[in-house]
Amino acid sequence: MDESLLDDIIRRLVEAKNGRTTKQVQLTEAEIKQLCVFSKEIFLSQPNLLELEAPIKICGDVHGQFSDLLRLFEYGGYPPAANYLFLGDYVDRDEKILCMHGGLSPDLKKLDQIRNIARPVDVPDQGLLCDLLWADPDKDIEGWGENDRGVSYTFGADKVAEFLQKHDLDLICRAHQVVEDGYEFFAKRQLVTIFSAPNYCGEFDNAGAMMSVDDTLTCSFQILKASEKKGKLGFGNNSLRPGTPPHKGGKG
Repeated sequence: MDESLLDDIIRRLVEAKNGRTTKQVQLTEAEIKQLCVFSKEIFLSQPNLLELEAPIKICGDVHGQFSDLLRLFEYGGYPPAANYLFLGDYVDRDEKILCMHGGLSPDLKKLDQIRNIARPVDVPDQGLLCDLLWADPDKDIEGWGENDRGVSYTFGADKVAEFLQKHDLDLICRAHQVVEDGYEFFAKRQLVTIFSAPNYCGEFDNAGAMMSVDDTLTCSFQILKASEKKGKLGFGNNSLRPGTPPHKGGKG
């Protein structure tokens, strides 16, 4: 893809923000296809387990709420001046913080297992990759439990502590569930859930959040309140997987 064309698309998208409103940006079918191809090439050129350095901004689910994405950039700074990690369907590791979209897996014994996942790949109905994308913490259990989503597992605070100690890590950062304040701690602040889409689907009166990690690995949170009530949006056929449920965990 011509880099000048890519720069022009990015410019048009960023300039869509005008005060408190966001203009619609029309992309042609050809531009969208080129963006998909270009993005795929970038993702496949990167390892499964990214090792990123602080300072960095960490965001959870955005779910296509583009105007709120631009608000996050206003809070944290626009790329490339600020670095961002979005907790989509991939995994990242800093020296002491492990980030993923979903959660832990009983099959995850070594981090090299993540590095060795072949891509591209269809997400299976069970196993390591499925759990990294679909598992959820549960304050009411110990060990592993059945997930109400009908896929993957839930895991207790004991599994979080066990995993961190084994791999010499301080924190697990994940997304995947709506949380009222945009972020929520679990397992004595050893795991944090981040959700970055405020007023998700117009159904949850939740805030969005972004976690900033400075060069000393000190974490702080920026809260994004809902700017306005939005109607429920639906795209494609999501019948194969359950939607994003609210988090059942507590603040501790």
